[in-house]
Amino acid sequence: MAENDGNREKMAKRRQNNNVLALTGAAALLALAVNFGINAYNSRNQNKKKKKDLPGSKVLVNLSASEILKLADQIIAKSKEIHDVVASIPLEKVTYTNSILPLAELEAQQFPLVQSCIFPKLVSALDDVCKASAEAERRIDAHVLMCRKREDVYRVVRASVSKGEWMNAEAKRYTLCLVRDFERNGLNLTSTKREEMQRLRTQIDNLSFQYIQNLNDDNSFLLFSEAELAGLPLEFLKTLNKAANGKFKVTLRSNHVAAVLELCKVGKTRKMVAVAYGKRCGEVNLSVLEDLVQLRHKFARLLGHSNYADYAVDLRMAKSPSKVFEFLEDISSSLNDLATKELEMLKDLKKKEEGELPFGIEDLPYYVKKVQEHEFDLDFGVLKQYFPVSLVLSGIFKVVQDLFGLRFDEIDDSEVWHPDVRVFSVLDLGSGELMGYFYLDMYIREGKYSHTCVVGLQNGALSPNSDVDGLPGLLRFSEVVNFFHEFGHVVQYICNRASFVRFSGLGYDPDFVEVPAQVLENWCYEVSSLKLISGFYQDITRPIKDETCKSLKRWRYSFSALKLKQEILYCLFDQIIHSADNVDSVELFKHLHPKILLGLPMLEGSNPASRFPCSAIGYEAACYSRIWSEAAVATTYDSLTVITGAPNLQVFAADIFSSKFRGGLLNQYIGMQFRNKFWDFANNMKVLAPGGSKEPIEVLSDFLGREPSIQAFVDARAECNPAFSHLPMTAVSYDFFKVGLPSGITVLFKGSFGWRERWREEEGWKERANLLLGRKEDRKEGRDGGRSSPLRPTKVNPSANGRILEIPPFKFEMSI
Repeated sequence: MAENDGNREKMAKRRQNNNVLALTGAAALLALAVNFGINAYNSRNQNKKKKKDLPGSKVLVNLSASEILKLADQIIAKSKEIHDVVASIPLEKVTYTNSILPLAELEAQQFPLVQSCIFPKLVSALDDVCKASAEAERRIDAHVLMCRKREDVYRVVRASVSKGEWMNAEAKRYTLCLVRDFERNGLNLTSTKREEMQRLRTQIDNLSFQYIQNLNDDNSFLLFSEAELAGLPLEFLKTLNKAANGKFKVTLRSNHVAAVLELCKVGKTRKMVAVAYGKRCGEVNLSVLEDLVQLRHKFARLLGHSNYADYAVDLRMAKSPSKVFEFLEDISSSLNDLATKELEMLKDLKKKEEGELPFGIEDLPYYVKKVQEHEFDLDFGVLKQYFPVSLVLSGIFKVVQDLFGLRFDEIDDSEVWHPDVRVFSVLDLGSGELMGYFYLDMYIREGKYSHTCVVGLQNGALSPNSDVDGLPGLLRFSEVVNFFHEFGHVVQYICNRASFVRFSGLGYDPDFVEVPAQVLENWCYEVSSLKLISGFYQDITRPIKDETCKSLKRWRYSFSALKLKQEILYCLFDQIIHSADNVDSVELFKHLHPKILLGLPMLEGSNPASRFPCSAIGYEAACYSRIWSEAAVATTYDSLTVITGAPNLQVFAADIFSSKFRGGLLNQYIGMQFRNKFWDFANNMKVLAPGGSKEPIEVLSDFLGREPSIQAFVDARAECNPAFSHLPMTAVSYDFFKVGLPSGITVLFKGSFGWRERWREEEGWKERANLLLGRKEDRKEGRDGGRSSPLRPTKVNPSANGRILEIPPFKFEMSI
């Protein structure tokens, strides 16, 4: 007990003295590091002249190539020293303090130094620095893998677990994670089985690389005349190469395929491109994938799992493949009605334009694009003029400040890796406590990584241009959404109060890690927050119009049910092949395609399994996570797989936003519950503060006050959906309305449905309430000419002299 009390005091002092979050920039927007709990040794040349230091930060910027490699070697040497010390402890003398705590402190000490080595390859314009950074990453990764295979250290950690001496639940979770890492590398197996694991891992890596390389090496193309490409803009045609006969070469690269499928008016051309794209790397990649899956099953079974899906999902929030199947099937069946209406609308449109030709999967992108252009008055080129970088930044600061009680101050003259980079400190608004820092690296430049990635630092993926010809830097709307998403990760890092580096920053369950960032994206589609972050660049007092705000919200969810059904198709395929042996991939797709996509058959001769990289490397047996919670803002699925459109609002993020934030976008009471800093009432409402130190389902259920639900996720896709614009009903809003009845009884209405009907309150209100609940009672004729609906109320208040007071669109839930 005394030892544990001493450890708690030691840990508390360490966090108090070094509670620093260094956020270093990469990619095209921003990048994040974690709060470093412990002092790290300094390898910088002490004689080098420095700019202003950031108190507490151990991140080193502007290292030379030689300094990077020297630091990497120092990191490895120090790590080996600590692991050797731990390994030398006699098993009978093992304690938490002398075995587990040194490993935890090592992670905390070395994290900022490791990031200082591997981060420059993403942002440096110097070729030698980028190469040194990549080499440092290779050396460090190889060392980490070696450490996780050390049988001597594993024995000591197991001995500590058997004694059960840890400081608290978080320390226990950390210790069990160490054991898991060792055992997933086979240290609980015989040496023979470990050798077999290594052989299988090498084969798996080689086949995964081969699958991707085959796709990258594919140079197939089709030839079309200008007439056959009708509808494609002249600017696009100018980018195409021509054959000797004068026809245009359309490659099977995603940018060419997407343009043809979305814009070409000639249905025959669209189908030819779709079929050719569906045949990419046909037999060769099919064979590779099938071999790859069987090797994965063998690997998983060596570790005691029934199949690879069981192995892959075991570490995730879903925990089991059966839970994944249940989740995907629930989502799919819940979307059937909406997706059917969306598909019917598209079929009607094709019939008007092309006659009685059957509607195929290849027609989806083209007709979705036509509906979006017709339904939404959105010119994203013009819209960009309303999002100057400086205004968006100040707007997001305001949102985050009001929600989470944080203040942002810019720091001048601090050391950065490029003059474009800006540095901000983050302070608690109430106490003034320094919470951390972040760097903002906004603009495109030569040598800088330009795509979203997460590498310990969290890299945003925007590509705005800096001020040009007197014009300010402007953001496309998609970049504004990405900005909010990445800033969600900033808050996630800043507010994290996990004691262990492993659980800090993005140290969440991979099924949960994107939830906070996904939640913040919602502010990009609400009128009040859009007004806050927008303003015409020549006169920022002119925000975007209300009609544009509403169109953006409708655009976000347009045909989202069909889009999601397509993702579910691929997620089910991925889960099935990794759950069973010797699955015929082609036959499986032929079976799933019409079942999930409402009767639409797979294109004859195509082979989706041969061009599905997510299942080959990176997301194997885990593609479902893209829907479960992970960001799908710029999905890697191609145009045939997923209709291009607005980003997905993920399940848990939708539940959090609709149940907690939608009624008050800048409600600091809820925001502080989400953040969980010091407020006593937030003790049971922990989302950001625990990091990965608690099971995600605990965190989510505590915050929501119940088990999470998929309903908000499904309902959101019906809101303002264009497929309902010609029907008697539409859906969904989440505002709450209390409607007072003459007798003083209150009916609580929650949720969705537009198309209002006059509902007179004088008599028969109970019958009409029953109609609202869907009970079979007498129906009043609606104003759609007889197709009455129990879901269209508007209330007349007798005290208002019979004047009709319309209630905004809602979904009902009544309590009397």
